[in-house]
Amino acid sequence: METLLQMAAVNASYDGTLVLKDIDLMISRHKILGLVGESGSGKSTVARVITGLLRPSSGEMFFEGEPLMQNRSRETRKKIQMVFQNPESSLNPRHTIGKTLTDDMKFHKIAKGPEAESRAQEFLKRMGLPEDSMKRYPSAFSGGEKQRIALARALAVEPELLIADEPTSALDVSVQLAILELMKELQRERNLTVLFISHDLGVISYICDDVAVMHEGRILETDTKDHFFQHPMTEYGRELLDSVPRLNV
Repeated sequence: METLLQMAAVNASYDGTLVLKDIDLMISRHKILGLVGESGSGKSTVARVITGLLRPSSGEMFFEGEPLMQNRSRETRKKIQMVFQNPESSLNPRHTIGKTLTDDMKFHKIAKGPEAESRAQEFLKRMGLPEDSMKRYPSAFSGGEKQRIALARALAVEPELLIADEPTSALDVSVQLAILELMKELQRERNLTVLFISHDLGVISYICDDVAVMHEGRILETDTKDHFFQHPMTEYGRELLDSVPRLNV
């Protein structure tokens, strides 16, 4: 399987505290890799390092076989997009949804003018959002709708790698399921590569192809989803699985 992104012995710190410790991680092209671990394990920090929001203190990263540097071209930034747990962080309350999407497409030289507006409208329709969404502001939408908008915004610039950081954890179960179904469909349709970050093993089992287990800033094991859920390789992996509620029938 071809590797799209690789992290090799990556370390990163916050305020002098080492948060990521010798991270080795490979994300296969056209697959969904689930990064799972308890809160504070460093999952979101991995995402911030990959997107360039946080500079690693040491180690190397490669994207499409080339070194992934801190100072990135517009093309590289376009290829790696992120959807955050809180969609508010990526939506400007003063901009209409149409302006948010079309500005991004214009910046990344995907489309402009009427073409960008048409593409934006198409993406919002695909997300199941109201026809007048282009003219509305973020405050007019529910949490689930905002997450769909954030997903549309990320996909509109045609990324190679989509990073989803706990994108459904704040949503009701029914809305969560709808978002996961939509992400699975879009991943298949667009041959996307996805890094899906979650603490919820049920979500990981539902959407991912492969699993990487993280604990206290380290990657402890990486495996296919099926093998991990049947035969975790580490004690911590077994503890995670044992903590998932089961029905006694």
